[in-house]
Amino acid sequence: MNDHTNLDTDDGQRFIEGDGTPDADWQAWGGLAALPLLDVAALVPPGARAVIVAPHPDDEMLGCGGLLQALAAQRSRTLLVAVTDGAASHPGSPLWPPHRLACARPLETGHALDVLGLAGTQVIRARLPDGDVAAHAPQLQTMLQQLLRPGDVVFATWRLDGHPDHEASGHAAALAARACRATLVELPIWSWHWAAPGDVRIPWRRARRLVLSSERLRRKRDAIHCYHSQLRADPSTGRPSVLPPTVLERLLHPYEIYFL
Repeated sequence: MNDHTNLDTDDGQRFIEGDGTPDADWQAWGGLAALPLLDVAALVPPGARAVIVAPHPDDEMLGCGGLLQALAAQRSRTLLVAVTDGAASHPGSPLWPPHRLACARPLETGHALDVLGLAGTQVIRARLPDGDVAAHAPQLQTMLQQLLRPGDVVFATWRLDGHPDHEASGHAAALAARACRATLVELPIWSWHWAAPGDVRIPWRRARRLVLSSERLRRKRDAIHCYHSQLRADPSTGRPSVLPPTVLERLLHPYEIYFL
């Protein structure tokens, strides 16, 4: 997850600015609890491989930190594709210049995986320009098609998530999955910011809910706390943290939502 961006769509504008939809609004809506449950064992059966496509370091944990634990528990093979190194999260910052972020943020992912007990997870880095994935989407699609195999299950950010890098990564993953006869599963991250309960722009009919135990939620929370560069205010620019409490509240619940 990176700097706030706005996108216009045929369905209306998706604004990623300010505090976004209060988490209390989402929790007061019964629609989330009514969603069908996600069966990880059925979705990723024995012998299948899970491929996580993360636009930025931290998206893999914010969007599917619970899923990663479930996959490990059933001993599924898992591959993490890091699309960018997240070097553009602090524009103009003397404290966090791009070269420092490009080194620090992948290390944060490594630490987060360690916290989950997933230190052996294979990670492949595309090293595409942070903030400009759309211009390099064909390169990402080609890379994914070289990696994917029939029967893989690809987890990627939703193609209408609201952030350009998330959407470009999702589109590339969808095209690659189709070409390789792999299954695509999409995960919303920024959607919780700009959407509202019952929002018709969200594909609720495709949505499934993965329930997280209290232990898995705790580990996910601990893993997210490894992303120090995103959780602290920047005194060199006066900007607040990239991941403020309002954002974390919407992503740290005892469930995760996926679009099948």
